[in-house]
Amino acid sequence: MGRRARAVVAASLVALFALGGCGVVPADTDDTLSRVASSGVLRAGATHNPPWSSFGQARPTGTEVALVERFAARHGAEVEWRQSTEEVLVDALHAGRLDIVVGGLTDSTPWKDEAAVTDVYLETPSPTGQVEKHVMLTRAGENGLLMELEVFLREEAE
Repeated sequence: MGRRARAVVAASLVALFALGGCGVVPADTDDTLSRVASSGVLRAGATHNPPWSSFGQARPTGTEVALVERFAARHGAEVEWRQSTEEVLVDALHAGRLDIVVGGLTDSTPWKDEAAVTDVYLETPSPTGQVEKHVMLTRAGENGLLMELEVFLREEAE
């Protein structure tokens, strides 16, 4: 793990412990984490963007698909997938019909005003040699879900 990644993890853990020590836990406006745990379903949307997400088979595949499925399993849930364009998926996320959107999104996503954006969890080179900083989207206001997802993504990166 690089110096920057260690610093981000350390800062996140300090913030997490500080919040926990104060009895302050980020809340979900619509109790998404509670609903996921009780229903056993995490609703996720993905664009067709290999290697991040692909829908050519009966079940979706891809790097981010696998990450979301492991995150859901950690919360005792399975993923209910929906495939579409970014615009349709972000509209569904904003309306509360989805919990997470993936598909090779980067920190330059135009959807920052429509959704909550995770911290950058992975940097990869683009075809043009630029650095792409990968993120996922959650519904705005679902801060508990966002925090849990970010902690999970950091752990996966180690």
